[in-house]
Amino acid sequence: MSSSDTTSLAVLEQLQQRSADPQRRILFTGATIVTMDPDLGVLHDADLLVEGETITAIGTGLSQDGAVVVNAAGTILTPGFVDTHRHAWETQLRRIMPDVDDLGAYVMSTLAGYATVYRPHDMYVGTKLAALTAIDSGITTMLDFSHNSRTPEHSDAAVQALIDTGIRGVHASMGPHFGDWDKQWPGDLARLRDTCFASDDQLLTLRLAALATDEIAGPALAHGPELARTAKDLGIGVSVDAVFGSSSSAAILNWAKDGILGPDLTLIHATGLTGEAWKAIGASGTTVALAPTSDAQIGLETAIPAIDEALAVGVRPGLSIDVEVALVSDMFTQMRALHAIQRMRAVNAVHGTEQQPERITTRDVLDFATLQGARTNGLAGVTGSLTPGKKADLVVIQAEDLNNMPLNDAVGTVVLGSDARNISVVLINGTPRKWNGQVLDVDLPTLRAEVHASREYVLNTPAA
Repeated sequence: MSSSDTTSLAVLEQLQQRSADPQRRILFTGATIVTMDPDLGVLHDADLLVEGETITAIGTGLSQDGAVVVNAAGTILTPGFVDTHRHAWETQLRRIMPDVDDLGAYVMSTLAGYATVYRPHDMYVGTKLAALTAIDSGITTMLDFSHNSRTPEHSDAAVQALIDTGIRGVHASMGPHFGDWDKQWPGDLARLRDTCFASDDQLLTLRLAALATDEIAGPALAHGPELARTAKDLGIGVSVDAVFGSSSSAAILNWAKDGILGPDLTLIHATGLTGEAWKAIGASGTTVALAPTSDAQIGLETAIPAIDEALAVGVRPGLSIDVEVALVSDMFTQMRALHAIQRMRAVNAVHGTEQQPERITTRDVLDFATLQGARTNGLAGVTGSLTPGKKADLVVIQAEDLNNMPLNDAVGTVVLGSDARNISVVLINGTPRKWNGQVLDVDLPTLRAEVHASREYVLNTPAA
């Protein structure tokens, strides 16, 4: 076979013909494999075997018996990226405020304005567009912080969008900040769990979403013992947004006293927190989701992603996209932004002295975007690394494209050189979702018409 097999439609046809076979074998051969598994590292000229939904072997000279063989020479295989926080319903409003002044401007225009007129169909369209775009850029797991659940139907539409795209989705449900709604949240989480998330062996998982304090939208949406108890009773994790500044620091210390910090809780942003709050986070094993471009562009608290603070207390964070109304859609940008900001600060801190800067590496940020993101989403045993026994969520990057050749360092090439155009294949749960550079099973003209119609409705309907 030629080295273009990851772009071959004939190979894709073979895979699709065997799609109903739960033991379908796919063997990628001759690739540079960036496993992000600390015990496996980076393997050169290596093979990776997928059987059904699962990675079953990584090595050299693996048996080809019964497998669809994909010659992956000249490519890099990596785990799929993991987005730990995105407000997917907003996506038809992409870049509507590219030079947003501050958090207040975003809140009043989007959450107090556009959000109030969203129908369930608009929730579906925005979430679907976000998930398909995530897949296109190599994100195989996306936590949708769905904080516009005005009715049960709004929640159902957001969940259905995740199902229809085939992404590994985490639906984190929260009631809206402003406007009329049914007040069905958080009670409706039990119905959602029983109807859409009843199986532990499925692509979708459920989380409770909340805010850190009552400053933005009042006490009903603020995390605390009552919401923590709801999540515990349902057996689901909690993701808390708008965690920044002195008020959030005080809340974290209160949560520590109440015993509701821990690995099942994710704090999003974590910008401008006190040292005492960080100590409580580190001591409890609480997870953190950073949003590097969001903190910097929207100017959240210090506007500096809290990577040094997290690492200082032993927390390796996940990364996230946040709001596409003002930000980019892909994980490559998040990795590069964090890498550049931290290294700039590290060098600046010791400039003019004989001290050596403590800089993060490209491997660090790729770890944050994959394995640590999976851990943050409660899925470390499922995805985040190319490890035999985990689900086959992987990305194939063309290493010999114009912007990547020649391949000298695989991790550096993924983090600093690549973008969505270099991704030829995305597998999620062993199923091809992108092939030959194209997201599969997407009727683009129909999707485009739906997105434009939804946007026009939202923009031209007076806020409720």
